[in-house]
Order: sequence, then structure tokens, then C-alpha cells
Amino acid sequence: MRFPRASGVLLHPTSLPGPHGSGDFGPEAYHFVDGLVAGGQTLWQLLPLAGIGPGNSPYMSNSAFAGNALLIDLHDLQAEGWLDAADLVPGAGLSAEKVDYAEVHPFRMQRLAKAAARFASAGTAAQREDFGRFLQEQAAWLGDYALFMSLCEHLGWRDWCEWEPALAQRQPSALQAARAAHAERIAFWQFCQWRFYRQWARLKAYANGKGVQIIGDTPIFIAYLSAEVWANQHLFDLDAQGRPRVVAGVPPDFFSATGQRWGNPLYKWSAHAKDGYAWWVQRIQRTFELVDIVRIDHFRGFAGYWEIPATEPTAVKGQWVPGPGEALFKAIAKALGPMPIIAEDLGVITPDVDALRKKFGFPGMRILQFAFASDASDRFLPHNHEPDTVVYAGTHDNDTVAGWWATATDHERHYARGYLNTDGHDMPWTLIRAAMASVADTAVHPMQDVLALPTDCRMNYPGQESGWWTWRFQWSQVQPWHAGRLVELSRLYGRAA
Repeated sequence: MRFPRASGVLLHPTSLPGPHGSGDFGPEAYHFVDGLVAGGQTLWQLLPLAGIGPGNSPYMSNSAFAGNALLIDLHDLQAEGWLDAADLVPGAGLSAEKVDYAEVHPFRMQRLAKAAARFASAGTAAQREDFGRFLQEQAAWLGDYALFMSLCEHLGWRDWCEWEPALAQRQPSALQAARAAHAERIAFWQFCQWRFYRQWARLKAYANGKGVQIIGDTPIFIAYLSAEVWANQHLFDLDAQGRPRVVAGVPPDFFSATGQRWGNPLYKWSAHAKDGYAWWVQRIQRTFELVDIVRIDHFRGFAGYWEIPATEPTAVKGQWVPGPGEALFKAIAKALGPMPIIAEDLGVITPDVDALRKKFGFPGMRILQFAFASDASDRFLPHNHEPDTVVYAGTHDNDTVAGWWATATDHERHYARGYLNTDGHDMPWTLIRAAMASVADTAVHPMQDVLALPTDCRMNYPGQESGWWTWRFQWSQVQPWHAGRLVELSRLYGRAA
């Protein structure tokens, strides 16, 4: 599917300013949308909106359908009558410069628990009616999720295969008893999802009303300790005890000499095929209820994926295994029709990956930071771009442009200066300009590069398990000329709203 020529900004909501330790769906998010409009941008790209997992990564969520409760706006809960003004006073340990999850998590979860309790005891008839409607709307996944989260809390977040066998294997009598025993906490997790979905729907409607579309992100794999793996064990490659037999990752690459061992369980694609890939159809459909365009992370895994024995400590000893290929996307297209999907086609890309992407008309990705390491044949160089692509200076996995330029090789520096006709003094905006000028239909600019920020503001470093996903910006860093420059470049290169 060809996209209209446009541009936008990559920023995860946790990186927004705000008083409660991390960005959320509150007033600052609406202000950011207004800033996109002022800058002539029509796209806001996010990372996954799901709950965070190990290392605080949104790519290791405990659910493929549930939203991150830490993104819930606490001011909205006060407006509904469930929190007091005193509950909104920021805690002493909350930081404006970064997300300190050790402080943010208890602060926000305590207030969510208080709000849920007040709703349970004193919610209005209209509020209860809307809550009941939400439970019906999301019944396909919400019950399993709320029970799973309640059990994880009760059992100390042990792997679900270590629970008592009746619960681990989901015997109906055990599930019924657990629902009765944990009814109050189940209601809490349902409440959190209700507020997440309702707040996000309001924010998305505001953005869409201003002419801004949302690009979401769907990881190909999900975490082992997730409601969906527990509830759909037959769809994953598990052993007799319910543990992953093999896990996901990628072989040694640009980011790591030992590859990346992500540890996600792999799909049993034969089981998915038997029911027409119904779980994947549901997943994509739910995602499109939240966003306008979906970026599928690690798209190459649908053509072939790196299978690592679960006993291996690194990703070195793995093998490529064929993925579902065309069959999956034919099933999705048959059920949902043409979908605006971006394929993250980075890494080891073979002809079959390109063929799969092009067959279904999914735009691929081009990263300018990768463009200057070789010669004029490099596919990331702008003169080799194709219209059905999305161009970035870098993504959440890259260094900021300023950080990349500070550590670039002599060859990269020499080539980039000549190619871009620059002395290198303003590389973030030089690459933004190059992205805008590209023939690629879509250009997306990380907020860190719009602000020309250094390495310590990068969002993630693949292969490093902790210390990331914490960056936040402040409004004092944003000047009127940022929007003016984006507008100018958008108009010059045919991307204006």
C-alpha cells in the first residue's frame, strides 16, 4: 500500500514531559500533538504501547493486547472523582530528566489502586455502564490478562510453568477457583485497561482531528511470561513442562558480536496455520483499533527466523528456520482487507524477505546512519531509496545522530561530508533534510535528532539488557525555530500538511 508523501516525529509517550515521573496520556501529550501540527507534521510514531517487561522494554510485554498502565493520566482519574488533589503531588524521587522506573512504578500503581477502589465503591451509574461495555468489547483477551496478572503478583512473578500444574495447564476448575480468590485484583487490572483504552482513544481522536496519524509498533514476538503464551500454549514451541524449547533472537550483527538472544518463545506455525492464523488476525485487528498505521518489528522473521536452543546463553549457536511467509499475510488480508503496514526490514535481509514485503505492498525502512559505511551502492543512501519506503536518520535502537557522528569512522565522516555537501557542523538537521528530500514516501525524525541531543539521550541499545528506555525531554529544550524549520523542509520537499 503506497502512503501519501508525509513526515512526522518518533517519540514514545514515556518520553513526554510531565510531573509524575514519566510521560503519559495527559495534557503534555495533547501539547505535543499541537507541536506536530505547528511543525507541519502529520505523523506521530510510537514504540509499543503495551506494558513493559524485563529491562523496562516495551518489546517484552506481558500481553499482546493490554496497554501500559503507567501511561494512564492521573489528572483524568482526579477529574473522574477517584483521586484527590494531594494524590497528584509528585513524589520526591520522581525525575523530570529520565524515567526512574523504581520510583515511577510504585508511585503510579498506588494511585491506580486507590482510583480503582474508589470506582468500585462509589462509581456513578454512567461510569459503571461504560466499564461494563468495555469488558464486553475486550472480552476475547481481557479476562485471561487480568487473571494472569493477578496470579503473577500473587505468585511472585515466577514463570507460569512453575505454578501448580492445574493453574499452569489451565484446568477449568482451577481457573474458576482462582477467579474467585483474586476477584478484587482482577477488577483492578480490568479498571487499568479501561482507563488506558479510554484515555488513548480520546488522545488519538484529538490527533486525528488535527490531521495527525498514529504509527504504532507491533513486535513479532511476545514475552514468555505473558497472558497470551499462558492462554494459548498450543500456539508456541514449548516442551512438555511448558518451557520454551527454542527462543528468538538474531545472529551476530552490527550491534553485537554474539548476536542478540531475546529469549521470546517461538511460534508453532503449523498450529497457527490449522486455524487460519486466527490469533494473528485478532492481534493485527486489535492493533489497528489503537493506531492508524502499524510498523511490524523484525519483519524478516516471517520469511525466516533465527532459532536458538533455549539452553544456549548467546545467539551464536542458532539456525535460520522458514517462517509462515505468504500464508500469514494472505490470511490477514482475507480477514481484514488491505492494511497500512510498515515492514521493519533491517538486519540480514535476503531476497525472500524483499519478495514477501513487496508482494503485499508493505513499505520497508531505510536508516541514514547506516548509509555511509561502504560506497555508492549502499541501499541506505538516498539515491538508492524507493518510494515505498520509510526513511529515518535513526530509530530507537540507534544512537542519536549527534552521538553517531561523534564516533563515526573516518571513512563515514569523509563520505558523509562529500555526499551531503556539509562540513559536519549540524549533522542532526543535515540528516533530517536528507530524509525530507528522499524519494521515500514517508520520513520520520526521532525527537532526539530534532533537538540535536547527544548519546546519553538515546532510547535503547540492542543487546544491552538494562539502563535504557528512560529518556525524557523538557519543553524548555523546544524552541519556535524547531517547528519553523520542520515546516520549511516539509514544504520544500513536498511533505507539508
